Amino acid sequence: MDIVEYNKQAWDRKVSEADRWTVPVSAEAIEQARGGQFEMVLTPTIPVPRSWFPDLKEAKTLCLAAAGGQQAPLLAAAGAVVTVFDNSPMQLQQDKLVAERAGLSLERVQGDMRDLSMFADGQFDFIFHPCSNTFVPDVVPVWREAARVLRPGGLLLSGFTNPVRYIFDDERTYSGQLVVRHALPYSDMTHLSDDELKVHVTDPGHPFEFGHTLDSQIGEQLRSGFVMTDFYEDRFGAEEKDPISQFMNTFMATRCERR
Repeated sequence: MDIVEYNKQAWDRKVSEADRWTVPVSAEAIEQARGGQFEMVLTPTIPVPRSWFPDLKEAKTLCLAAAGGQQAPLLAAAGAVVTVFDNSPMQLQQDKLVAERAGLSLERVQGDMRDLSMFADGQFDFIFHPCSNTFVPDVVPVWREAARVLRPGGLLLSGFTNPVRYIFDDERTYSGQLVVRHALPYSDMTHLSDDELKVHVTDPGHPFEFGHTLDSQIGEQLRSGFVMTDFYEDRFGAEEKDPISQFMNTFMATRCERR
């Protein structure tokens, strides 16, 4: 199966269903960002600290796997020169809608987050990469490509999923108890049963997911040429009714500088 194509269609479907990560920001939020006041997330609930951001005025910014009309328009309104890169045409369309509505300039590029070959070495000052690499089977190329296209001294802000989420049954097979079931690293392709896979592929709005180890997330950031300068954890809010979040944080955010 072509995972990139399948997940592209899944995220396009999420736009039509108004999934929370596909709903564009309001005109009021854009106006506030123009005045330097904005709030955005790398993980489900905690806003990224303002101190994590660079000076955004004219900062060449890549919103990596981050379309949906949310982060990119706010950063552009705050003064950044923004390129938004994503696998989903419909998600990119959301950014176009906000940009046209607000009179913002945004470059939109469709592609696989593991291949940024259309960008030059050191092209960007800043990369914003929210929780999205759980939708690709191998995350190491994401960090290596991010390091390549980011100038020395540039910043990478990233969010990702703690793989502990994937040792349990998830919402597709959840039985009412947190049952330890899967070894890590996790892949929907190999860890779900044949019957579960059949159910999965009949739901085009559910992308395939992959639970990457902390070594391939944090360790590979460091080995790719980044220095971590800050870190925090997060979890789903109460409205998500996520059983694991009753007990622990299962998302992480890192602030890294390119050596």
